[in-house]
Amino acid sequence: MSTSRTCLIFSTLTLFLIASAFADDVVVLTEENFEEEVGQDRGALVEFYAPWCGHCKKLAPEYEKLGASFKKAKSVLIGKVDCDEHKSLCSKYGVSGYPTIKWFPKGSLEPKKYEGARTAEALAEFVNNEGGTNVKIAAVPSNVVVLTLNNFDEIVLDEKKDVLVEFYAPWCGHCKNLAPTYEKVATAFKLEEDVVIANVDADKYKDLAEKYGVSGYPTLKFFPKSNKAGEDYDGGRDLNDFVSFINEKCGTSRDAQGQLTSKAGIVEALDSLVEEFVSATNEEKNVVFKRIEEEADKLKGSTARYGKIYVKAAKSCLDKGSDYAKNEVQRLERMLAKSISTAKADEFTLKKNILSTFASDQ
Repeated sequence: MSTSRTCLIFSTLTLFLIASAFADDVVVLTEENFEEEVGQDRGALVEFYAPWCGHCKKLAPEYEKLGASFKKAKSVLIGKVDCDEHKSLCSKYGVSGYPTIKWFPKGSLEPKKYEGARTAEALAEFVNNEGGTNVKIAAVPSNVVVLTLNNFDEIVLDEKKDVLVEFYAPWCGHCKNLAPTYEKVATAFKLEEDVVIANVDADKYKDLAEKYGVSGYPTLKFFPKSNKAGEDYDGGRDLNDFVSFINEKCGTSRDAQGQLTSKAGIVEALDSLVEEFVSATNEEKNVVFKRIEEEADKLKGSTARYGKIYVKAAKSCLDKGSDYAKNEVQRLERMLAKSISTAKADEFTLKKNILSTFASDQ
């Protein structure tokens, strides 16, 4: 890979990492930044937790909902401390069990322990009383498709869709622990038209559970376009495990934040033709361009969209000269650095990835 192309990919990765650092509405507190954020000019609710703690995992979606709701409340901070990583900080505030939630008044490092219910609504009421705010819990729309008897076959058995289904029970503790991760999976792939992340209440729809051999919760089954009998999902249950599985099985290229990776849009058959195109003489380029058109016409589904971008890029390189691809990639990099919609980011990333193959050193 050329130096210029490597730099372009590295630059995009950096932008993605910066964007993801600001994605969480709960402020991550450490030994280094704790006293810069807490005890200053705003009150702070702080959760002291351990990553392995079951009660903490159960609280996580409620606490994230709380953070999202108070995001614009300038007089209140919603934060969390990983006590496995910052033991001395947790010891300093007398934390001996997880999760421990404490309120730090404005201008004070003398906390008050929270003893109430561990729901977003109860926590919000407490913070409003202590912080003098009047924030209501925001309704967070879900990207997980809810299945019932009425829509199960229509969605799951659609041979144009790859569908991951979680069979769960509302009372199941493991299901509750999985819920926030599963929601993030659905969010990561929400722009993929051929991919569906869904769940079904197997306690309510027992006939569906029995039909697909579900005997424990949660049970995850994958229904690819090519096998609507369903396949057991036996992979890990971390976000990255799910993302890797979907990318491998569905041919997608998303990261855990739902952003397209540098591989998105790349078609191997067309990539090899681009190498010929880039190194060809001006006369030869027209011949290779025709072959790119022919190969792109053979593509089906989502890859047909990528083929059109390859053809358009090749045509522009013919019409505008060898510097076109390099200049256009740089322009797209600048656009991606701005605050744009996720749909636009997808569009620009696909174009940038494909144009980068035309911008490699000859």
